[in-house]
Amino acid sequence: MEQLFQHIKQYYPLSAAAREALEQNFEESVLAKNKFLITEGKVCRHLYYLQQGALRGFITIDGKEITNWFGFENAFITSFHSFITQQPCLENIQLIEGSILWRISKERLTELFDRYHEIERLVRIIYEKYYIRLEERYVNAQFKTAAERYERLLHQSPHIIERVPLGYISSYLGISQETLSRIRSRF
Repeated sequence: MEQLFQHIKQYYPLSAAAREALEQNFEESVLAKNKFLITEGKVCRHLYYLQQGALRGFITIDGKEITNWFGFENAFITSFHSFITQQPCLENIQLIEGSILWRISKERLTELFDRYHEIERLVRIIYEKYYIRLEERYVNAQFKTAAERYERLLHQSPHIIERVPLGYISSYLGISQETLSRIRSRF
């Protein structure tokens, strides 16, 4: 859990009381490769901190899985739309490696917001950072070529190439595996 609080410091400093309240409400969750945190149509009731491992968010359209994002160590993970609105989610979140996560329920987190405004501020900053990544992903997907998207991935997140199956990477980049192979041969 110490890793979680070291990560939180990068977002917003917490008082000892707020930290203790969070410590009492986060639960450890150890899950095996290929397990799901959440599946389409269910309400996401937890915010997760990924201490160790890797996962992906994807949607299924006409039976085809389309990977939207990846999560790795030191990241806050959830189906944000479902978690915030408490409506059924449109995506699936699946582990691509065995993982250690810490989770807190929406209900407990909301209770803590009322008692500790610094926790509310912390989560707002987490949401803002998520939104920024989402916008960057959108711009990248809409206005960059496949080769530019792959090159950006290589420079910004080279660990993805080492830890994620190529089929998920091609889906994430919005290209076929054959196209990904041709692009990779140029780098």
